[in-house]
Amino acid sequence: MIVRHLEDRIGTAYDVAAATWNSRRLLLQEDGVGFSLHDTVIQAGTETLIWYKHHVEAVYCIEGEGEIELTETGATYAIRPGMMYVLDGHERHLLRGKTDMRMICVFNPPCTGQEVHDEEGAYAAPRHN
Repeated sequence: MIVRHLEDRIGTAYDVAAATWNSRRLLLQEDGVGFSLHDTVIQAGTETLIWYKHHVEAVYCIEGEGEIELTETGATYAIRPGMMYVLDGHERHLLRGKTDMRMICVFNPPCTGQEVHDEEGAYAAPRHN
């Protein structure tokens, strides 16, 4: 059994920040459970281009408001607490924070923990051990 507390991850190597978001990695590839789990804060007034070419991501909003826009179609969806979306088609998208948004994110394959978005908005392809 794995037991962790968010406050024990904040301010450590498991607390990864970028210009528009901060992701506290709770479960990672090293844990061997087949997915990773992240508690992520999207900053208010920001826009982030994201394209998970190599991962499927499920996102559940627990705080704040914003929107996701699919770049290929222009379709937009309001994000608010209780809203969930899954990028099961590897959709390239813009994530906008109207207010600070707190999101619970699950990735498959699991992340290693130090990923940041490249110039395309993607994480690198996972390495298989």
